[in-house]
Amino acid sequence: MEPNKRPGGRSARVRDAVRRATLAELLEGGYARLTVENVAERSGVHKTTVYRRWGGVEGLIADALELAGDEPWPIPDTGSVEGDLRGIVQLVRTGFDDPELGPVSSAFVAAAMQNSSAARALHDFFVARHEQSAEVVRRAVARGELPDVVDVREVIRVAVAPVYYRLFVAHEPVTERDADRAADAALAAARAGVL
Repeated sequence: MEPNKRPGGRSARVRDAVRRATLAELLEGGYARLTVENVAERSGVHKTTVYRRWGGVEGLIADALELAGDEPWPIPDTGSVEGDLRGIVQLVRTGFDDPELGPVSSAFVAAAMQNSSAARALHDFFVARHEQSAEVVRRAVARGELPDVVDVREVIRVAVAPVYYRLFVAHEPVTERDADRAADAALAAARAGVL
């Protein structure tokens, strides 16, 4: 092992402290008020270290999203594709309603709309999430509930897209019924062979 690379050492502690500080700053002030200086102060990491390692706010957002993408996603397993798809869409809906997770998730979306690095990081995050979530569609295909030609990731994208539309385009609340209707529409399209 190289002497300068210590797994779980100071470098990991610094990254964790900066990530926690980034998320706390996003929770309190959103993307518009996120600064390297505030993250450095909150994390106890010198701002020159933050600038050197993350480059700026965009790097902080990208790193936080990369780490979030590695976190496990609780994939529903209700025994039916309808229950599983509804479960996934409800997870997305309730995530944005969560008092801690919601503002951070919204800040990630806002950052992606304003910065290409953040947009790439958010895209990569969604690719990983959709791949994890697609397991419910794979199980449905294996059970014979959906045709084997269905695009498993597209079913997930179509199911969750109305939640994002309502929240970030129309600026409307998303009810439990809205979320179930989005899942049901994606399921109908998948069963019809559209997806």
